[in-house]
Amino acid sequence: MPSYDSSRARFRLADRHMAVFAHLVDGETPVDELWESLTELQAIGLVGEEGELAPVLAPLLTTMANPMLLLTVEVTGAHGTLNHGIMVGQDDVIAHEGWPGEEESEYVPIDATTIIWELARMVHLMRGDAEDFEVASIETTMGVLDAAFSALDEAQNDEEKAIELTRKALIETGGLKESEAIALSDLVLSMNSMWRITSVWDGNHEGERSAMVRALAVWDCGPRGYWVREKPEEPILEGQVGPDSALKLVRVSPGRVWERITNLLPDKNELAEPVPAP
Repeated sequence: MPSYDSSRARFRLADRHMAVFAHLVDGETPVDELWESLTELQAIGLVGEEGELAPVLAPLLTTMANPMLLLTVEVTGAHGTLNHGIMVGQDDVIAHEGWPGEEESEYVPIDATTIIWELARMVHLMRGDAEDFEVASIETTMGVLDAAFSALDEAQNDEEKAIELTRKALIETGGLKESEAIALSDLVLSMNSMWRITSVWDGNHEGERSAMVRALAVWDCGPRGYWVREKPEEPILEGQVGPDSALKLVRVSPGRVWERITNLLPDKNELAEPVPAP
């Protein structure tokens, strides 16, 4: 069910509720499949009987309709994949976060000066020194990584079996040396999450207005530290990566991850002039 917290101007909304808003903003009647969602929004006062939108929705819907910058955060961990993000508009900045097993995401206004802090929190970036590790980078292929994950699934949470099977899979599939196989299997086994932040905005490319994209992909390996996935290079297009694609992981400090997140944001002079709202 959707909900609204007036004390923090925050909403809990599912994609289907956002679809209702999209229809109403365009002056359209929501399709039959969205009638239940419309009824839920009317029950909490966000939509009136005639389809009128509550004034409290204005910052959210205006920002969504004409964002200057979109930041998407995809985090894959033990509970599957969660999607978060931040929308930057002319007047407001809205953050949204998902929750494991929940249909709704929370949408809440934030101050523009806290964008980097919010992104760091969404990916659980933590300070501190990681344990010593024999290697600073690892290079292999995506097919080898897939073999490691398959072996991990086969182990079914048996820690000793997981170590044995992942190392065996890495040696047999990728022809890795034992030391390399041990290093990569240690990363896979200690991984808290894999996450990716992508920033998209309208910029200028060779004098033409064009969509600009930057992205960062990182493995959070707990005591083994943070590892930037330099290959395959982000942003990745659908169908671009296969088993033979190169995989390169480079260990970085939390401070360096923070810098890389900061570099995802465009400077003001990189943004195209905003398109006036209709």
